[in-house]
Amino acid sequence: MGERGHPCHHGRRKLIKAAPKKGSPIVDAALLRIAALYKVEDAIRGSDPDSRRAVRQELSRPLVDAFFTWLAAQAARVSRKSDLGEAMAYMLKRQDGFRLFLEDGRVDIDSNLVENAIRSPAMNRRNALFAGHDEGGRNWARFASLIGTCKMNGVEPYAFLRDLFTKLANGHLAQDIEALMPWAYAQQGRDT
Repeated sequence: MGERGHPCHHGRRKLIKAAPKKGSPIVDAALLRIAALYKVEDAIRGSDPDSRRAVRQELSRPLVDAFFTWLAAQAARVSRKSDLGEAMAYMLKRQDGFRLFLEDGRVDIDSNLVENAIRSPAMNRRNALFAGHDEGGRNWARFASLIGTCKMNGVEPYAFLRDLFTKLANGHLAQDIEALMPWAYAQQGRDT
């Protein structure tokens, strides 16, 4: 996903790459703070979006606020031209994107789920053919995101897509788009 990927995922990667061979207390502390956020995410994985948002507001928001306050203080102590300074500047500059997951329970903390779906051999063999063009690549990413969202909500992707296309072919109304989402499909399965 390159530079257009998720700030948390790429920021963490840049911090790791910036650490000198002998180690860095700043990088170690940053990664521990980020790991605390992932621990919260592990605990709420598979929960409905409203529950995920509520837990994130209570537990993750204070961690994110403290992380960026700490990161700004550390960045002031490090040369901006160093690899570490550049990695910290990258994360500070993309703070709003990093915080997006706090406001929307449907959004993951990073793009790993989608990137892993795109890289999966079963998808790659057939669908890589469509990524030879920019629009094909965007469609591929949308499809991989949809499959990843199905998996995150405990929905079998093939069954979901079959049901989705059937509903669309039968004239499902655009104003009721929320009812077509994987989490709504998962809830329908629990209700029956």
